[in-house]
Amino acid sequence: MGGTFDRGDSECCEPAGSVPVEPTHIMKIVVTGSIAFDYLMSFPGRFTEHFLPEHLERVSLSFLVDSMDKRRGGCAPNIAYTLALLGERPLLMATAGEDFGEYREWLEAAGVDTSHVRQIAGKFTASFFCSTDQHNSQIASFYTGAMADAGELSFRTIGDCELAIISPNDPGAMLQYADECRTLGIPHIFDPGQQCARMSGDELREGVVGATAVVCNDYEFEILAQKTGLAERDILEHSQALIITRGAHGSTVITRAGQTDVSAVPPRRIVDPTGVGDAYRGGLMKGLALGLPYESAARFGSVAASFALEHLGGQSHAYTWTDCKVRYEATFDSLAVPVEGG
Repeated sequence: MGGTFDRGDSECCEPAGSVPVEPTHIMKIVVTGSIAFDYLMSFPGRFTEHFLPEHLERVSLSFLVDSMDKRRGGCAPNIAYTLALLGERPLLMATAGEDFGEYREWLEAAGVDTSHVRQIAGKFTASFFCSTDQHNSQIASFYTGAMADAGELSFRTIGDCELAIISPNDPGAMLQYADECRTLGIPHIFDPGQQCARMSGDELREGVVGATAVVCNDYEFEILAQKTGLAERDILEHSQALIITRGAHGSTVITRAGQTDVSAVPPRRIVDPTGVGDAYRGGLMKGLALGLPYESAARFGSVAASFALEHLGGQSHAYTWTDCKVRYEATFDSLAVPVEGG
């Protein structure tokens, strides 16, 4: 089994001996997952209006979109970018193609350590093609590209790691990383995401069992539960927490101490949902790095998600720690972080 966080339970109260401060780089965090270029398109209608129930066995549709933008993306850089905005210096461990050079420079300038990103000769960086309709429903395809070589990397080359996330990536690499984290005693979050559809029940079970925490959205959790036969209580026999995100309805934090619903933070405007879940995970990890209980860490996730929702793509937004604190306290209670050694 992997390492454990000393985070307390999921009670509403903040830890004793805390003061509001601007946090510094306090934890070595490793982020794994896909690196991709996002091709984001906008459809001026509703996808569901064009599906005919009597013909679902032979769907053949093409949607004429109004716009297309190419953005830097991928689950791992999106998560790492949020952590960098919140004052961390996350280490990105992933594979990319020969076209990654400018992207690497941009991430380094944003505060992300890319020293463990390997560029694969003769391959393009993975690509995400996503169309969003007027109701924020999405239809997407993903080209793996250099992501298929993610298994060439290993946590054994990292050195000390205090917190890691295994986000959607090559399925074999995800299971390899989970096994390494368990063996090395690294506290880690297993975030199967879109790979719930690709991975078998046995593979998902292998990734989930022994993770310090498991994160997925409500739809993904239904797939995971159906494929693995694992209920919430089964996951909690091996993990400290199960966190299920629910879009505009916030998220649910489930620990052995009970269940708590965390509300979503209202954005000032809604532009694009791409990368919002990754921003949530980055905020969640920052809360855990600060020593907060899971519920309070999930509130950080909600705040980070709200900033991402206001812009196109997962790395087009920017904010300061003060901005984050103001928005946190406008929705929740006073933000206080534990005093080191307190």
